[in-house]
Amino acid sequence: MSENWATLRELLLPVSGRRGRQVESALRAAIRDGRLAPGVRLPSSRDLATQLGVARGTVTAAYGQLVAEGYLVSRRGAGTSVAASVGPVDAPGADAAPGPPAWRFDLRPGLPALAAFPRAEWVSATRAALAGLPDEALGYPDPGGLAELRAELAGYLGRVRAVTATPDDVVITHGGAEALSVLAPVLLARGLPDIAVEEPGHPGQADLLRANGLRPVPVQVDSAGIVVDALAATPCRAVVVTAAHQFPLGVALRPDRRHALLAWARERDAVIIEDDYDAEHRYDRPALRAMQAMAPAHVAYLGSVSKTLAPALRLGWLVLPPALRADTVERKRLTDLGCSPLPQAAFARLLRTGGYDRHLRRTRTMYRHRRDALLAAVASSLPTWQPVGVAAGLHVVLRLPAGTDDAAVQRRLAGRGINTPALSTYTRGGTGAPYPGLVLGYAATTPDRLRAAVAEIAAALTA
Repeated sequence: MSENWATLRELLLPVSGRRGRQVESALRAAIRDGRLAPGVRLPSSRDLATQLGVARGTVTAAYGQLVAEGYLVSRRGAGTSVAASVGPVDAPGADAAPGPPAWRFDLRPGLPALAAFPRAEWVSATRAALAGLPDEALGYPDPGGLAELRAELAGYLGRVRAVTATPDDVVITHGGAEALSVLAPVLLARGLPDIAVEEPGHPGQADLLRANGLRPVPVQVDSAGIVVDALAATPCRAVVVTAAHQFPLGVALRPDRRHALLAWARERDAVIIEDDYDAEHRYDRPALRAMQAMAPAHVAYLGSVSKTLAPALRLGWLVLPPALRADTVERKRLTDLGCSPLPQAAFARLLRTGGYDRHLRRTRTMYRHRRDALLAAVASSLPTWQPVGVAAGLHVVLRLPAGTDDAAVQRRLAGRGINTPALSTYTRGGTGAPYPGLVLGYAATTPDRLRAAVAEIAAALTA
């Protein structure tokens, strides 16, 4: 075999004896056990013969036999591929994992309108960003994030959220979940094992913090936001709050509560994690400045594109107090060596050219129309159900009449193919939900579908 051996399309195929029948049997076995999946294109007969050290006619004969048996397909100009109709033989007794439910109406909160993702602008930004990246940027990345994106985010967040930050204060993460995952061990190492979480709140958030070594402590939320007196009664010196638009209740943290929370942080030398998960979406009022702007030494600001562009991008950020940044970057380095520079560079370009602002302007209008359509349908068909919270975000809580078992309502609607999470499912054994309710996401559903969903809900509950 030549010392300069090379192949166009490599295929590792264990063959004993390297004769025609062995090549044919090895290919058939690889297809049957799933090593060669349906649709996989195989090397040309000349290429595979070179790899195996056999005559080309041997491979041609093996391919021809397997085409005749239906294992392979061969088309002029397209080469030879594994047939789409074949696959691995299932092991005896193996059961396929159940997939997610096929909902007729999926009104779970948390998803933006994925069909509104600016595909053309993202492709253009990605192409331009890649062309502009120096070769060295394609090596192992800065674990703190691409310098270009950190600079753009510091400017953007200062402009739209009044965040006080330099590029050095920003750390890029794989979404908000990883931001908490890398920050939690840093807090633990600094002697902050207990962390307060809002009650009701996102159940996955408490699970994530617990999985990373912290002890979540639920603290009551009322119509004015987190109850600071209840927080002060706990041993916690860290808290996660959704101050701009509490999840799930949808209330904004009242100004006096904001000041009380910041005073608590100063008195206890505590850390506030401000989860600004959907503050970009507001429909009847200007934005409030982030709490981070009022006490940058005590507030870690968290954001992402999951509610504005798409969760699949896995792009988030932390704006950290100086005392926490070095340890958090080191934790990020040990976790995954840093985020890919390519989507970071594309997002930086979208910020710099105004594409992100244009996208938000379009989606704010869309989401307001969808929210209005949902609430008008509820007012007409379910007049005893009352919306709660400010006109913002991607979801709304509908307060049910007193004494209603909201979990039972959720189960009944699920039986009709309607996914409407109960407010009680967002509690973790603290004070519980303040009232029965359903948490309905509207951003990912068209107005006509929202009206149809409300009609189905009303029919299901009166049947």
